[in-house]
Amino acid sequence: MSREIIKTDQAPQAIGTYSQAVKVGATVYLSGQIPLHPESMELVSGDIRVQIERVFDNLSAVAVAASGSLGDIVKLNVFLTDLSHFSVVNEVMGEYFQEPYPARAAVGVAALPKGAEVEMDAVMVRE
Repeated sequence: MSREIIKTDQAPQAIGTYSQAVKVGATVYLSGQIPLHPESMELVSGDIRVQIERVFDNLSAVAVAASGSLGDIVKLNVFLTDLSHFSVVNEVMGEYFQEPYPARAAVGVAALPKGAEVEMDAVMVRE
């Protein structure tokens, strides 16, 4: 089965040895997104809500580049440096997703790239 590399300038460019997403068959694996602004490649300023919104915007841009949308995500992984922000993730996620919601995991981590407080990656299926 062939692989297709997904790339868009509407989301932050990869800051390491990885692709923004890789499509294999009908499945698209979206790399982790932190709250970087795509143009400046700097972390957005603001509270955790603003950061979570930026992450969802970044994931959405990559999903669109793969001819999909957030609604096609079947698995979402959330990494937080402070699990007390999990309720905000739920609130913001409710603004970006509709039922049926994707499967999800939330993990507390000690640190994230560039000092971010949140990172998310996802698996999307396009039929």
